[in-house]
Amino acid sequence: MIILILVSSLPLIASYVWFRAAKYQFSLHRFLLALLAGAAAFFPALILQDMLSFSFHSGRTALFFHHFVRIALTEEISRLILLLIFFLISSFFISRTSGQSARQPLSINMIKKATATGFIAGLGFALLENAVYAAADINVLPLRVIFTAAVHAACGSRIGAAAVMLRSNPFQAILRVITAVAIHGIYNMMITMPGFAPLAAILIAVSALVTAILAIRGGWSDDTAKLPADTPLDKDNENSVG
Repeated sequence: MIILILVSSLPLIASYVWFRAAKYQFSLHRFLLALLAGAAAFFPALILQDMLSFSFHSGRTALFFHHFVRIALTEEISRLILLLIFFLISSFFISRTSGQSARQPLSINMIKKATATGFIAGLGFALLENAVYAAADINVLPLRVIFTAAVHAACGSRIGAAAVMLRSNPFQAILRVITAVAIHGIYNMMITMPGFAPLAAILIAVSALVTAILAIRGGWSDDTAKLPADTPLDKDNENSVG
């Protein structure tokens, strides 16, 4: 089991090296706490999936429910809840140590940092999930370490951004949650169902990962760089959040 966890942690190690090399404003303790929050989201997701373990008679309805609701939605909602708790605790401690108000205006840098936090949380979730799946069937580990971890990271990045935007821009936050669930559900359906080319699922994983990386990299500044008042969040996010 330890070997499985070590192999499953390779994407996390690569991400940490990337963050260090890019000199992002992302400390080691924040990295580890985001990882822990993501891994912790695995357990409420299991509970929700068990609660939704009923089936439908209709084949198409059953497929949609299983892949998009029972799997994708429960995992993304669990991740959202844990990240909301993470950001709430983080803002509380920042306000205590710096004397600043816990309710800071939303800035581009805050969205980038939240996106990066969600990215790591997604990898934390994938780390635990991959180890569990590989313990049952070791043959799935290469696929899950590379592509399933990529999907979790990409979806997690969108959930991280949604978590910090929920109060100030709920429409954009909900849109990101829906996007994460859609990516997650489509990937799950394509990778598990016969009749779909595995290459299609791989392309979804890679494209989702690339957009998440582009959302995080470059343009980091201090937290005083606020969003322009006359610029829609959509435009800023196209250029810097994704």
